[in-house]
Amino acid sequence: MKTLTQAEEEIMQILWHLQEANVAAVIEQMPEPKPAYNTVSTIIRILESKGFVYYRKEGRGHIYFPMVDRDSYSRATAGKLASNYFKGSYKSMVSFFMEQEKLSVKDLEEILEEINKKPNS
Repeated sequence: MKTLTQAEEEIMQILWHLQEANVAAVIEQMPEPKPAYNTVSTIIRILESKGFVYYRKEGRGHIYFPMVDRDSYSRATAGKLASNYFKGSYKSMVSFFMEQEKLSVKDLEEILEEINKKPNS
């Protein structure tokens, strides 16, 4: 799966949340200062060329919607992070976040609870 820039990912987060939207609706969800309409439109066209977004015609405009779901992108991104920075080891990745105090023992206990709820664990 292709990697998204920060701006592309920001727009994808909005589209995942809204499920479908025109450019104006995406801009409405963005924080101040709002980017220009043409900027957002260009980023959405880039997302379309990368296969993340598609559209349907509605009147004179387009309604855009995600072609890649958030979970699939999250899995691919986490896998790439583990591969590129932690030699493919999720254990090393979790240890890193614990050392950086970004993950507490309580967080780990909650993660283990979730793992134990899953079938075949």
